[in-house]
Amino acid sequence: MKELFDQVSNDCSKLVTKRYSTSFSLAVKMLSTSIRTDIYNIYGFVRFADEIVDTFHEYDKAQLLVNFEKDYYLSKELGISLNPILNSFQQTVSKYKIPDEMVQAFLKSMKADLFKTEYQTKAEYDEYIYGSADVVGLMCLKVFVNGNNEMYEELKDAAMRLGSAFQKVNFLRDLKDDFELLNRSYFPNVDLGQLNTVSKQLIIDEIEADFEYAYKNGILKLPVEAKFGVYMAYRYYTRLLVKLKAVPSEKIMDTRIRISNPMKINLLARSYVKYKLKII
Repeated sequence: MKELFDQVSNDCSKLVTKRYSTSFSLAVKMLSTSIRTDIYNIYGFVRFADEIVDTFHEYDKAQLLVNFEKDYYLSKELGISLNPILNSFQQTVSKYKIPDEMVQAFLKSMKADLFKTEYQTKAEYDEYIYGSADVVGLMCLKVFVNGNNEMYEELKDAAMRLGSAFQKVNFLRDLKDDFELLNRSYFPNVDLGQLNTVSKQLIIDEIEADFEYAYKNGILKLPVEAKFGVYMAYRYYTRLLVKLKAVPSEKIMDTRIRISNPMKINLLARSYVKYKLKII
C-alpha cells in the first residue's frame, strides 16, 4: 500500500503547485506526462521552504526551517516521510540522483532570508541567487535529461542562467513587498527607495543577457519531453519583463505587474504554434 501513499504525496505536491502558482502549473502541464510529477515534487519542496521564510511571521520561522530540514534528511534515510511534500521530494531526489549540494545550497539561501536584509556585493548576490534559483533549475534539468550526464553538462550553464533570470524578474516584480514588508534589498549597490532609470536599466540588461543565453544554449537543445514546458515558462517571464520595462523606475515600487489569464492563453497558443512548426 506504500504505492497509494506515494501517489497521495505526489498529488499533494501537484496541488501545492496549482494553488501557489497558476503560471508555473500551466508550464508544467506542457511537459511530458513522464516528468510532470517529479517537477511538481521539486516545486512543492522549494515552495514550502520559501513559505516558511516569507510568510509565517507569527511563528518561529528559524525553528520551522530547522525542523523542515531535519525531517527531509530523515525522510532520505528512511525512504519515507509522513509529510507528503517531503515524501514526494525525497523520491525524486533518489530517482534522479540529485546531489545533496544542490539541496544544501537552496536551504542556505532560505536561511539567509531569515536574517540577511541587504546584499552589498555581487558575490553575495550571486551566491544567494545560485542557492535560491540556479540549483532549482539544475534539479529540474536532472529530471529532464534522465541520467544523460553528457547532456546535463552541456545544458547546466543555461539552466542556471534561466533560473537566475526568473529570480531577478521576481525581484523586480516584488520590489515593494520585499523592501517594505520583508525589509530585504537583493540588488547590490542599488537604493531601492530611490530607484533611478540607470539602475533599473542595468538590472534589465542583466536579465535580458541571461534570457538570451538560456534560450540559445539551453531551451533549444532540451529533450522533447521538456522543451515546450520550459519554453512556456520562458515566454511568461519574458512577457513579465516587457511589462516591467514599461513602468517608470520611480513608479515600479507602487505597481504590481501581472499577466492576465487571457494573455496567458494567448502566450500558450502562440508558443504552441511555434513549437509545432519546429521554430523552437
